[in-house]
Amino acid sequence: MLASRLVCGDDAPMLNDLAQALRLLRTGLRHLGMALLALLILFEEWGWVPLQRLMARLGRLPVLRRLEAAVARLPPRAALAVFLLPTLLLLPVKLLALWLIGQGKALLGGAVIVLAKLVGTALVARLFTLTKPALMTMPWFAGLYGRWSAWKAALLARVRASWAWRVGRVFKRRVRRLWAA
Repeated sequence: MLASRLVCGDDAPMLNDLAQALRLLRTGLRHLGMALLALLILFEEWGWVPLQRLMARLGRLPVLRRLEAAVARLPPRAALAVFLLPTLLLLPVKLLALWLIGQGKALLGGAVIVLAKLVGTALVARLFTLTKPALMTMPWFAGLYGRWSAWKAALLARVRASWAWRVGRVFKRRVRRLWAA
């Protein structure tokens, strides 16, 4: 059929097929991206509070208590720099993990990525708690934070309304009941 279209010179149906295929591809990629982002956000949601609590407990140590107090007193721009610091510090670690994976050490590289994600989430959670008052004084940051929070809440509502989420909750409840018994 495609060959006959090319021979006849009728490109319109072929272009329509191509446009439809590109729309399907774009839709599929958008859904895949949303699913991956939802998984990332769910990890952040799951890990944020417990990891922040862990970091707060560590922050009770005298040296860290003074350091945290100093971070909490930072002016807005310095608070932003400190808040972004874990991202910059963990980038070489993540690159090392990718190198390890490239060297055929996939499990070690994956473990490094997971460990970097856990440490990074813990640091960012604690630093955000300490720097949020200063960061929210910057109008552009407060605006972005408000939009991010609304978008994240809508995405989480969609994920929590999904069939997979509901089945997972039922499974989790059953496992807890079995564990308690």
